[in-house]
Amino acid sequence: MPHSHDHAEVAPSVARRLHSLAALAFVVVLVLLLFSWPGRADVGTADLGGATTSAVVRLIEDCPVDQQVDGSSCLLVRVEPLEGEDQGKLFELPPIYNDAAGFAVGEKIVVDQVANEDAPFRYTFVDRDRKLLLWVLAAVFAVAVVLLGGLRGLRAIGGLLASIGVLGFYTMPAIIEGRPPVLVACLTAGLITFAALYLAHGFSAMTSVAVLGTLAALVITVLFGAAFIELARFSGFASEESFFIQAVAGEVDLHGLLLAGLVIGALGAIDDMTVTQASVVLELRSTNPTLPARALFSSAMRVGRDHVASTVNTLFLAYAGASMPLLVLFVVGDLPISDVMNSEIVATEIVRTLVGSLGLVASVPITTLLGVVAVTRKPQAHHEPTGRPPRRRDPSTHVPHAPAEGERPPRRSLGEKLRASLDD
Repeated sequence: MPHSHDHAEVAPSVARRLHSLAALAFVVVLVLLLFSWPGRADVGTADLGGATTSAVVRLIEDCPVDQQVDGSSCLLVRVEPLEGEDQGKLFELPPIYNDAAGFAVGEKIVVDQVANEDAPFRYTFVDRDRKLLLWVLAAVFAVAVVLLGGLRGLRAIGGLLASIGVLGFYTMPAIIEGRPPVLVACLTAGLITFAALYLAHGFSAMTSVAVLGTLAALVITVLFGAAFIELARFSGFASEESFFIQAVAGEVDLHGLLLAGLVIGALGAIDDMTVTQASVVLELRSTNPTLPARALFSSAMRVGRDHVASTVNTLFLAYAGASMPLLVLFVVGDLPISDVMNSEIVATEIVRTLVGSLGLVASVPITTLLGVVAVTRKPQAHHEPTGRPPRRRDPSTHVPHAPAEGERPPRRSLGEKLRASLDD
């Protein structure tokens, strides 16, 4: 959001009011955060398996003929753990089928240590080791953002890290501990809004406009989401993950978890919309300072409508892309489209998309109106210390000072010269 004209466009008194409203909202979020902060030390320590570790593939051999099944390829893989008490030793994994082209000597993989000491194998294959690749991709992303955005790009990365921190240190532990997911989602969205917007765009009046617009749109999203999730009577058990969560963390409210995911998922699109609208209002006002408030609102709304049209499609494509394997499964099953849409797992994504889009649509007029009020509100007039307005001099009784002998006459303004020429 360009703020080079921010102080010139927003009156100081208006800026103070915007900052005060944002500060009040922040205090409310912090107070509620203190009451909902997870307190148990064992949150998130459910036993999901053995101890995983990284290992290097040292030897690959074909299985004996008697171990092959239906002529499928079979590999015997020996690995060397890279950490722990078994570091430097070779261990054979259980036979791996149908993966002849997937392993190479020297490749790093993730193995799971078998808890049963009497088992014939000490380690089993879990997954590829992609940690280095992910770090490289993250570094490339960070460099690209900083090269394009400079200091603002660096601040945006700081906001992203803050969002990750909020999700990891508050949101997930609080939900696992059994805190109300709706409250947790709202507080998470509020914290991320303050951290991401102020870090990325600086502390200014128009950033506060975007923050207030985002918070208002989130309230609308929560209300619509809660209503339609209740009316649709979703159970929360539409996916395998839900059953697994219920098994290892029975205190989690899966019904509320749906709404929590809806709110957090919509936040990314909403704050993008509010920042854009605040920036549009500011730039339009800077380009034409004499533009009336009504015309300024109409011009900014035209930009907002175009942005909404593209962002709604973005939300749909994001959810569709995440559910692509499921959609393919439904197509292969040759089910009627009405039955597909009625299934809970698809209907949940439809509700998320449409409710998130409603919050997105609501954010445009709210933020635009706040921005227009901010840049068009005139500063308060300053009076004399006595509290009385300055006295106006009657021009008909004003007698100009006659210059003394040798004194230069006072310089007349351009308006006085024009009036004198008209009188002549």
